[in-house]
Amino acid sequence: MEKKQALLSALERTEDYMSGNDLAAALGVTRAAVWKLIQALREDGHDIEAVTNRGYRLAEDSDAVTAAGVERYLGDLAERIPVEVVDVCASTNTLLKAQAAALPVWHTLIARRQSGGRGRMGRSFCSPEGTGLYMSVLLRPQLAAAEAPLITTAAAVAVCRAAEALGSDRAEIKWVNDVLIRGKKVCGILTEAGVGMESGTLDWAVLGVGINVLEPAGGFPAEIADIAGAAFPRRERDMRNRLAAAFLRCFYEIYAALPDRAFVAEYQARSCLVGKQVNVLRGDRTRRALALAVDDACRLVVRYEDGTEEALFSGEVSVRPERGESL
Repeated sequence: MEKKQALLSALERTEDYMSGNDLAAALGVTRAAVWKLIQALREDGHDIEAVTNRGYRLAEDSDAVTAAGVERYLGDLAERIPVEVVDVCASTNTLLKAQAAALPVWHTLIARRQSGGRGRMGRSFCSPEGTGLYMSVLLRPQLAAAEAPLITTAAAVAVCRAAEALGSDRAEIKWVNDVLIRGKKVCGILTEAGVGMESGTLDWAVLGVGINVLEPAGGFPAEIADIAGAAFPRRERDMRNRLAAAFLRCFYEIYAALPDRAFVAEYQARSCLVGKQVNVLRGDRTRRALALAVDDACRLVVRYEDGTEEALFSGEVSVRPERGESL
């Protein structure tokens, strides 16, 4: 594993080709061993070009997600945030919850693909391989159960900051947990927690973040094609490792000061609902309302058609189409 990572690091440090002889000398191995390590990296998903008499190099758009790749961009936080990457799992949240008691705080699980990704309200989350970032983070917050939504809203701000830092268009937040870019949903967030029965505080929380980094080949499935979008228009080298690390760094900073709620003003400023006519869905009932504001508790304040107002802690809200538009 150390030799494989050393080879990958050597390829990442240059955009030119490196000969097999040079790589063998740098790693202290044979040419045959270099070839085996190249094959192992390819199996991990790295796109490595090989040209006779020139050697090897990473393709310009090589974008495999690896633990070492994320940790490299975490910098000084790499020692505090252990990263684990798996090829596939049903759901990173489900797997991390099952292991929560045995894992350290900030353990981050990333799957290259999810076979049963989950969103809010029991919905599925499209999680194809190669174009998305699917990750869950184990936390042990000192929060009352009623304050758990702060984790989700803080994460939404962190996703916005991270995407923009890597060059995306401006990111907005559709209350409570969707991140939109160019009017399309690019990210969903799901926080699940265990609550101490006697204390009423959170024993642990698992924060799940799914980001559509790029559009899948052939586009998104028909059932979500009208609402789903991608954060970036084209692939760049190490994009998903860089985005994972950027999110973790942004969220770590916000989370460290979570009780101060300093991030709330930014969450409010990024709202794409305030001032719009919306439908508030609860079970089988739908009520029309005007979204007035996001308050300091990150609740959505709405005014219904009968003039009554309510601050929503949770629920489902959809934007009502403008006159003449279809739903």
